[in-house]
Amino acid sequence: MEDFGRALADFVRDHQAWAAPIVLLLAFGESLAFISLLIPAWGALVAIGALIGVSGISFWPVWIAGGLGAALGDWVSYWFGFRYKEHVAQMWPLSRYPGLLERGEAFVKTWGVPSIFIGRFFGPLRASVPLAAGIFEMPYGRFQIANFVSALVWSAVLLLFGDGLAKLAEWLWRTV
Repeated sequence: MEDFGRALADFVRDHQAWAAPIVLLLAFGESLAFISLLIPAWGALVAIGALIGVSGISFWPVWIAGGLGAALGDWVSYWFGFRYKEHVAQMWPLSRYPGLLERGEAFVKTWGVPSIFIGRFFGPLRASVPLAAGIFEMPYGRFQIANFVSALVWSAVLLLFGDGLAKLAEWLWRTV
């Protein structure tokens, strides 16, 4: 997976026009139930963030693309949970991780709407919380507000973290 992230970052460095569409797809996959369990993309998003300051890629379109991709992934996950409710737990790959959906359910019931925002930042919860919110019929409007706001914040955090790491590495390289 590390090689994939490195190859993707190299591709984006060489083809900067593809940065925003690639980030949108990565964020969508990272936030989509089922897919995010198989292909964690946050490392590639941080790597692309590292390219922002050093290669001249504009932050704004990449940030918006990441936020939209993450929000769309959660939107689909919510819809899927709402539509297929009790059948979701029997579907692969969640059938291989039975505790994941239970943790998502407990988290949503305990925290309510803020669970969408909080869950965005914690690995397996990222995909299971929107799914659980759909299954347990969290009000749609409240879900979407928390979804879009948290997606934009999450995208900014990952990209700026990568950018900060690149600046720190550059500073260390010049200093040491």
